[in-house]
Amino acid sequence: MGCRRFWCVRVLKERGEVVRGALVEMGVFQRDAAVQRDETYLYFPITGEIDVNELAEDGFSDVKLLQRDFEYTERQTFEEILGFTPSYEMIGDIAVTDSEDSDAKEIADAILLMHKNITTVLGMLGPVQGEFRIRDFCVLAGEPKTHTIHKEYGCRYEIDLARVYFTPRLGTERKRIADQIGSGDLVVDMFAGVGPFAIPIAKSARRVVAIDKNPVAIEYLKRNVQLNKVENVEIICGDVREVAHGLRHIADHVIMNLPHSADEFLDCAMGIVKPGGIIHYYDIREEDDLFLGAHETIEHAANACGMTARVLDERIVRSYSPHQYNVVLDVQICSIAR
Repeated sequence: MGCRRFWCVRVLKERGEVVRGALVEMGVFQRDAAVQRDETYLYFPITGEIDVNELAEDGFSDVKLLQRDFEYTERQTFEEILGFTPSYEMIGDIAVTDSEDSDAKEIADAILLMHKNITTVLGMLGPVQGEFRIRDFCVLAGEPKTHTIHKEYGCRYEIDLARVYFTPRLGTERKRIADQIGSGDLVVDMFAGVGPFAIPIAKSARRVVAIDKNPVAIEYLKRNVQLNKVENVEIICGDVREVAHGLRHIADHVIMNLPHSADEFLDCAMGIVKPGGIIHYYDIREEDDLFLGAHETIEHAANACGMTARVLDERIVRSYSPHQYNVVLDVQICSIAR
């Protein structure tokens, strides 16, 4: 134990959990130094000086960047333990890595050593499969379980990774969408899963309609609605094509987070969104055609439904595989063509 000076983010105590989550998402939270507090503020140590404007864009305009002395515990790094930095994700108290890596067991043991909050390390057995995008796992280290509770921007999600699809890598994107929602808005989440879009959106929206075909995901969605104390979420278990007829032009926002096949449901989305409403369309694209092909797909679908569309924003959400990216386009349905 020693003392070191770090850059830190000062934030009001009541905003602490949300800001800490944002710093973790940004990859700048300094885990080896003890968080400080006084009567009014929390002080989160960070790994380097950051642009406060980036936090302000995420809705944290009340934070301040400064330097303070913190108690600091020197820990081994992955480089020191393994000779390299492994790739892994943390979902609640579970870490997920690639079971096919020749050093998988050593990586798992190192993750447990480095992260005291992790109790289980799972190895992925191949890609997500089937209609419900489920993945098989093996336990590489720690407790034999796939169930956890994941915290993200002030929300909690109960998840069984072996039975439902979930990725923590969309946390910042989910917050971006939630921040666009107004108090009078009605939002339809066409592929809701356990609710990581629907629940934070419900905290701002008038009403959210959350649809999913996986009955297990629906059960977890119901639990998560209760866990997060949101009461304005209507949950529908079923194929969105079969329920869309009851949602004609009601939505101010439509979430289409089904990247490999969202294009097959654009006609449904066009029928659900209001004129002037926005479709948030997710896709997996090759690096040499990140957006143009998606533009054309959306325009074709809009025209086929007698509508016109305007792309308001387009961005890369995350890398998906070598030369492929998960992208999002925010598309406004501008008018009904006459």
